[in-house]
Amino acid sequence: MKKILTTPIKDEDLLDLNIGDIVYLTGRLVTCRDVAHRRLIEQGRSLPVELKGGAIFHAGPIVRQDENGEFEMVSIGPTTSMRMEKFEKAFIKETGVKLVIGKGGMGPETAEGCAEYKAVHAVFPGGCAVLAATKVEEIEGAEWQDLGMPETMWINRVKEFGPLIISIDTKGNNLFEENKKRFNARRGPITEKIKAQVGFIS
Repeated sequence: MKKILTTPIKDEDLLDLNIGDIVYLTGRLVTCRDVAHRRLIEQGRSLPVELKGGAIFHAGPIVRQDENGEFEMVSIGPTTSMRMEKFEKAFIKETGVKLVIGKGGMGPETAEGCAEYKAVHAVFPGGCAVLAATKVEEIEGAEWQDLGMPETMWINRVKEFGPLIISIDTKGNNLFEENKKRFNARRGPITEKIKAQVGFIS
């Protein structure tokens, strides 16, 4: 059965999720990347968007404005989440955000934050930015437009946005780190086997 998270997200909505699970999001999704994180954590500025129980997307979208001044999402692809690693634990604590979406994995600080404050990180597949835009039903607002289009906090209403692969769960498990361990465990014997077969090459 398709697992759909709906904002505002509660702790209990996330507790049964494990790394590798696939979920979808319905409700509000706010794009939030480098500069917004810096303004909150380094500069101590209040965010112009309420994120408690919410979801953010590490993304720099392409947005079009029509003749009536309405915004339309053209493309919304994920940004590398690791760029926000040094901010994310504090960001989760300060905002109460429950779902962080991006590209690639995140590190131990974010894993600690997810475990301590009951949040998850999820990966949206790269290369699907135009498809993702079709899941945006409406852009409800835009904050900090002085930062330019990619860094603006775009407030989107989405329906079944995904697929989203849980990469860090509320227990602090990290899918990317677990995969690295499995890879390294398998690599040794295979490397030795290859060396034995091609050792005659000088």
